[in-house]
Amino acid sequence: MRRRIARPGALTAALVAILVPAVHGATPPAGAADPVVAVTDHGLVRGTVTGARRDFSGIPYAAPPIGDRRWTAPVPPRPWTGVRGAAEPGPACAQLELPPYAASGSEDCLYLNVTTPRRAAGRGLPVMVWFHGGGFSSGAGGDTRATGLAARGDVMVVTVNYRLGVFGFLAHPALDGGTADRRSGNFGLEDQQAALRWVRGNAAAFGGDPHNVTIFGQWSGGKAVCLQMAAPRAAGLFERAITMSNPCLLHTVPNADGTPDPTPLGMPRPRAEAEGQGLALARDVGCADPGTAASCLRSRPVALLLDRAPALEYTPVYGGGGVLPVDPLKAFEAGDIARVPLMVGINRDAYRTSDAFLEEFGSAPLTEEGYRRRLRAFAGADGAGKVLNRYPLKDYGGVPSLAWSAAATDALLARPMLDTVRLLSPRLRVYAYEFADENAPWYTDVAKPSFPTGSFQDSELQYLFDTRYFRGRVLAPAQRRLSEQMIGYWTRFARTGDPNRPGLPPWPLGDAASDRAQVLAPGPAGVHPADLAQAHHYRFWLSVRY
Repeated sequence: MRRRIARPGALTAALVAILVPAVHGATPPAGAADPVVAVTDHGLVRGTVTGARRDFSGIPYAAPPIGDRRWTAPVPPRPWTGVRGAAEPGPACAQLELPPYAASGSEDCLYLNVTTPRRAAGRGLPVMVWFHGGGFSSGAGGDTRATGLAARGDVMVVTVNYRLGVFGFLAHPALDGGTADRRSGNFGLEDQQAALRWVRGNAAAFGGDPHNVTIFGQWSGGKAVCLQMAAPRAAGLFERAITMSNPCLLHTVPNADGTPDPTPLGMPRPRAEAEGQGLALARDVGCADPGTAASCLRSRPVALLLDRAPALEYTPVYGGGGVLPVDPLKAFEAGDIARVPLMVGINRDAYRTSDAFLEEFGSAPLTEEGYRRRLRAFAGADGAGKVLNRYPLKDYGGVPSLAWSAAATDALLARPMLDTVRLLSPRLRVYAYEFADENAPWYTDVAKPSFPTGSFQDSELQYLFDTRYFRGRVLAPAQRRLSEQMIGYWTRFARTGDPNRPGLPPWPLGDAASDRAQVLAPGPAGVHPADLAQAHHYRFWLSVRY
């Protein structure tokens, strides 16, 4: 249901004039003793108190991007009168169903959710701002609830909706607006920056420190963290960064058959390619005339645009000015990024998710010959033999999907993570990790595949959040202990820029000399440092062309 926001009246203007200075200052506003009501710079919100935490959900941080505001930069929302209910998340941004993500037809979706410990007023808590995953095409901030992360970690957590797919990342010359910092193609990233500006202005109203902000995200949300580190307009909006399952130098995602993908799904696109895609879409929906393309596209129904714009193909855009003026990889290589402490990690069995979803969508289990074909497509005839010798089926119980996952995870995630650590460690503090629970619970609404899923992509989320994707799943005692340790590490890093704290196993600082990272697994010795270059055959993959 679309949320209706009343026009501001004299009462709202007076309240904002009186209360906003208190929101920005160190002194909590009058009435802050009521833990259910907070004073934002656009009006009062009433959340809920449950056990050890407070939740404020569905708070607008930007005006609805509907009608003439479709494909424009976000602007602040209108103030409202009275006390706005904040008990439920706002609608997810428009997207098709892509399991485990649900479909949505809403463009009125620029809402965020705040979770804090029950007693937070005036405390100056570290703020953690979460960008959800979903390939820049799916997901919502409300899918992950920070119940334990906020209460047990003693932090303020903000989860954010941002425009997705064609609505978040359509590049078309008619939508550029005429100025370099408003080039089309990155509306979703601009939404994230607007949410960060909202945090700067409003964190204190919820007990947070607006000058101690950590951005973090997983998969495409992790890529968004890297992109914001390289985005000039995001400078100064955060003090620390955590990218999960998407190292900042990751740039290759193969097709399902292993062949190189010249336009890898989920990766940023050069502007010329993105504009060509946008012009083709405009022709497809009857908006080819350059003089009327903008108004024509804005008149097209949500369902039509979602149907004609393939999921996972509309992603952030770089080059030609705009939010990402240069290729983010080149920005990282040149050191032209935010110099903030960084935590970066992968899941040991990440690519098992890929074959699991191929089976979910109807493909037969990978065969031995299919494994060999995939290796030839991925590494060429010469490289395939080398990879097969390094990853023989007998080492993986004769299960082709396990052998492929090991090879793909090492080549496509572990190598770029170690590349990221090696590149950045001379310039800033970097802490690397590997999530490695081989018995992590599987999704609730996705059938289990024909092979063990291990520490699959997304599995770490349930150790930090209560998530819709894993509802009803219960962690075993050793897994709950790992969850507590991970919450301790993540929130300590948000507090100080260093995950180490008393009571937790020491976590080494990343550097090129040792390639050490923290392994995160359940059990008495499950959390420990290890040489990930050796464990993931890093030097071998430097010798293979793919």
